[in-house]
Amino acid sequence: MSNSNIRARLREIRDKVEAEERLSLKDGLFLYEPDVSIQAIGELANYVRERMNGNVGYYNINTHLNPTNVCVYRCRFCAFRKDLRDENGYAMTDEQILERGREATANGCTEMHIVGGLHHQRKYEWYRDLISMLKENFPQIHLKAWTAVEIDWFRFQTKKSFKWVLEDMRAAGQGSMPGGGAEIFHPEVRDQLCEHKANTPSWIEIHKTAHEIGMKTNCTMLYGHVEKAYHRIDHLMRLRELQDKTGGFQVFIPLAFHPENTQLSDLKKPSGLMDLRTVAVSRLMLDNVRHIKAYWIMLGIETAQAALAYGADDLDGTVRHELIYHDAGAQTPEFLSVDQIQNLIREAGREPVERDTTYNRVIRDPNDFTKWQSGESVDAELATV
Repeated sequence: MSNSNIRARLREIRDKVEAEERLSLKDGLFLYEPDVSIQAIGELANYVRERMNGNVGYYNINTHLNPTNVCVYRCRFCAFRKDLRDENGYAMTDEQILERGREATANGCTEMHIVGGLHHQRKYEWYRDLISMLKENFPQIHLKAWTAVEIDWFRFQTKKSFKWVLEDMRAAGQGSMPGGGAEIFHPEVRDQLCEHKANTPSWIEIHKTAHEIGMKTNCTMLYGHVEKAYHRIDHLMRLRELQDKTGGFQVFIPLAFHPENTQLSDLKKPSGLMDLRTVAVSRLMLDNVRHIKAYWIMLGIETAQAALAYGADDLDGTVRHELIYHDAGAQTPEFLSVDQIQNLIREAGREPVERDTTYNRVIRDPNDFTKWQSGESVDAELATV
């Protein structure tokens, strides 16, 4: 495509964006063309980001809990899972889980992100009981737990419906769902990566059901492996379609593939430019998802900072005890302090705002950092500006 044609197409897309018109599959594919300026796409994405979320950069204070790494599935992209008899396989005890909760409370965490392997010798009750145990002992901490892959496994274990599982977990104390397990929806890619675990219709049905019972969820896309631009745009459009129906997604997180220690270790990880392009295209395509997260664990700190000018408005959090992506070769720190993450946001020219899992402003006791309460919805605040 000639430079003049590229400029003309960019003007057409800019006109759509400024008029708040929806971008098409064709538009999305054009934005992934290597000859299309990443700076021009970033400028457009930043325009949308500031229109939707102002000049703030959100973060939270959170910890991760991976109760077991033993898993029945053998996804080609996963470096975390282990076999039952692997010397590095584990399943946490109740005391280890409670200690993680005590540590989270002592450090002022508002959220515990809980995902892990599908241990075939652990019954459904083990997974449910750890949620109820944490909620009983640490009632203020929001438990963002279980991807759609785990919910699908729990349905298999219990022989109940998705709705039954979700309502039972919510009764135990689950507050919301992370967006993992989406990977890439298109079967041309999904069948290569993880042919046996929860398929695309199941993932979508689980999140749809969660939204219908009033549970907010996140959504994700794993990119930079065997997929093409078409598969990414197709994935984003399927998420957008579900969001049109339910409005239950609160944030989208593009996840950069890390090949080290996986069955796809011959691949190169995506470049920083691909990361920024994907963040920007996601912001432009997902016109009905309010927040875009630049997950610093996977993107790297510098790229995540830059992403705050390419459509992202959230850096995730302090992230204690993250294992899944570090096992796959992530070289990022295993933890950031509140001062560090606030400074990263300020250096990017944004105003740091602490939010809880469901995007309410967090109000801290000035005399005791570990004491906090959730305030007004940050989205409601922006609506009044």
